[in-house]
Amino acid sequence: MSSRTRTRSVKTTAGVHTVRIPRQRGRRSDPFVIVVPERPSLTREALGFIGRGLWHFRRALAPTGLSLLAFLVAGLLHLIAWWSALVIAPVAAVPLGWLLVMQRRRPARAAALGWRIGLAVLATAASVWLALAAGFGPLNGTLALLWLLILITAQTAWLIVRPSR
Repeated sequence: MSSRTRTRSVKTTAGVHTVRIPRQRGRRSDPFVIVVPERPSLTREALGFIGRGLWHFRRALAPTGLSLLAFLVAGLLHLIAWWSALVIAPVAAVPLGWLLVMQRRRPARAAALGWRIGLAVLATAASVWLALAAGFGPLNGTLALLWLLILITAQTAWLIVRPSR
């Protein structure tokens, strides 16, 4: 056995991979690259676990995602154009108009009417919050608490109404 292919006893620490590259001969010897994968850190593993969990439950967490998006949009609107609250404010009346139109077209009683009223109140509260947060900032006064209450209510209603698989 030649000395180039025979393994040599070299002491290395645990977890270190040693790669022996034979000497290249000739003018046309092309260089090559050896990629040795590294073990991910504990932080990377934890973030991957959380990311996979969020991706797996993405449909169940839809109201949370929309609420976070509304929070960011309200913050950006407040920083860029505070007057956008005046444009958003009339949108708060849309859910109440929807409730009246739906009740006239398809009258509902008991549980269905309760869900319609609850949905209209929740959508109205979210629209009012968005207008106020765009005007005064999402963290101003009790707006952050109102945002959290709307988020918890919407997520709870979504988990009750949404069919599970």
